[in-house]
Amino acid sequence: MALEEISPVGFPTDSLIPAEFIMVAQPKTYVAKPHSVEQKWYIVDASDLILGRLASDIAMVLMGKHRPEYTPHVDTGEYVVVINAEKIVMTGDKLGVRHYAWYNGYHRQKMESYAERLERKPTDLVKFAVKRMLPKSSLGRLMLDKLKVYAGSEHPHQAQSPIPTKMGQSVS
Repeated sequence: MALEEISPVGFPTDSLIPAEFIMVAQPKTYVAKPHSVEQKWYIVDASDLILGRLASDIAMVLMGKHRPEYTPHVDTGEYVVVINAEKIVMTGDKLGVRHYAWYNGYHRQKMESYAERLERKPTDLVKFAVKRMLPKSSLGRLMLDKLKVYAGSEHPHQAQSPIPTKMGQSVS
């Protein structure tokens, strides 16, 4: 071969490197910008769904990890409305065994079982489970603000026309 022959990539054809191994410029990685991502609204019916499995799916949607344009430092997640939080279940005897503990200003902590919390504030079970799965930063707090949890089947977000979706795993 003559030295004057040039391959389409721009290297001489008698080069020691085969043409299929010559690297070409790759496209740049897409990085989402704040306010450039369209955020949808989803609605989830939590009746007979397992708490932890539902919370992990909700956390993924709130963070935006289900999207191809996910960027860790930008809020690319969606809004999630959870209804029927009072009908959520836990496997085994976790409702009676596990407890929420918090400091109340005195020399002791207050404790409350998951079953007692489910009777008193059913929305807290879902909200706290999702909160622990989100980033522990100001961005994580913004993501948690996009979670709307309601004990019954009524919610005030009809104007946003949320898309019904199935998340989590039901007890069967």
